[in-house]
This record gives sequence, C-alpha cells and structure tokens, in this order.
Amino acid sequence: MNQSSVRQFLDIAAGKGAWTLDPKASSVKLAARTMWGLVTVKGTFDRVSGQGHVGPDGSISGMLTIDAASISTGHAKRDKHLRGADFFDVESYPEFTIRVAGGTPRGAGVEFRTEFTIKGMTQNIPLTGTVDQFSNDAVTLTVETQIDRAPFGMDWNQMGMIKGRTAVAVRAVFSQ
Repeated sequence: MNQSSVRQFLDIAAGKGAWTLDPKASSVKLAARTMWGLVTVKGTFDRVSGQGHVGPDGSISGMLTIDAASISTGHAKRDKHLRGADFFDVESYPEFTIRVAGGTPRGAGVEFRTEFTIKGMTQNIPLTGTVDQFSNDAVTLTVETQIDRAPFGMDWNQMGMIKGRTAVAVRAVFSQ
C-alpha cells in the first residue's frame, strides 16, 4: 500500500470505530541469533488477543495481549526455559502487552507510538508498520522490529551465546 492508501483507510467512515483482533489470522513471531550467532531460533506465540480504535479524526489506538506461556519454538526443553524466570517468567507475568498510543502515516506505512510491557517493565518503542490490505470490515497490519531484551529483565546469555537483538514480527488482522 502507499501513503494515500493508508490515509484513505484512516479517513473513510467505515474505518472509524472499534476493531477486534482475529487471533486465528494474526501472529506474533520472534527470532533470536544463538550459538554465538550461528543458529537462529524462531518462535511463535500461539495465543494473542487485542483490539484497536480509529477515532473520528483518524487517530489510532489499541492493544495486543500476548500469552507468554504460548511460546513455541518446536523444542520442548527450550520452550520450558523461555517460560522460566530467565526469560518470560510466565508464573509471575503470564502475559505481555503492546499498547499503541498513536500512529502517523509515513511513506507507505504507519509510524506507531507504542509501549511494550514485558515482565512488568514498560519501554516506549516506536514502530513502523504497513497496512497490507483493508476493506470496510477488515484490516491487516504488519510490523517488524528488533528488540533489546535486557531492559525487560531478560538478560540471560550463558557464555555469550545469544547475539544481538531479538527480531519481532507481528501480523495483526482486525475486523469491525
């Protein structure tokens, strides 16, 4: 989509109002380089919920809630470690959230002002996403970013095995 398409979505009367995330059509994925950068571990969160709102003036707000225990990398022992205190600590923090506090069309996408809250710690993280498709009753947004785990208390890195930031990719499909 181009900038005029994004603005068109925000401006049309059908785009205004409340939107609900379709969890079956949406996904939250992560990828982290490990084994000293030689292997990329990929994972998916199987349970996500959310809502969004487009105001009469085209303002954007919303929230995604991710069930941290639903992480799946295809390796049971690794998934158990990710659910533990070194990473998501799902016993104390069963969910994490991405709150959208606004968005501005930029080029072919949207620049979102967001707050990530993971393990009770909140960080402002600007994101750039795209409106991939929209109709009067559905919209698909995609966002990809790199996250530093340390500010969220996830600084476990035995012998320097984990390299760089963690990639996060969100595909959010909303319906009205």
